[in-house]
Amino acid sequence: MSMLHLAAPDDLPRIAPMVAAFHAEQGLTTTEADRMAALELLFSGEVQAAAWMIGPRRAPVGYIVIAFGFSIELGGREAFVDEFFLRGAVRGRGMGTQVLQALLPMLREMGVRAVHLETKGNGERVALYKRAGFALRDGYCLMTRVL
Repeated sequence: MSMLHLAAPDDLPRIAPMVAAFHAEQGLTTTEADRMAALELLFSGEVQAAAWMIGPRRAPVGYIVIAFGFSIELGGREAFVDEFFLRGAVRGRGMGTQVLQALLPMLREMGVRAVHLETKGNGERVALYKRAGFALRDGYCLMTRVL
């Protein structure tokens, strides 16, 4: 059985509580209505994004959401890790590394030329991403304006 399962609309009841847990853990002030609207849009097919559940389909232990874009500079299709969550009980066992080792080649096969992410300065998370080959780009910083 694969560790990653492409999430579908019928997975909403399993992924929604994990999204709520991630947002609470990160101190994000989203409402349940906001989260559900975003998840429904994710599964609508109207946006260039996908979610994978991590672990058994019936009892996932996490999820990762990837949003797709385009960059002339980077040679084509790019991806952004929007959210990556593992339940606390399974962290520190190498599962995050396994997820990235499985997902990055899949994204490459989909024509993705670069993958971006942002993370808080947590040493374990930074170490995970460095092990997976992510690095800071000299002269670049991610800036955001919420509309």
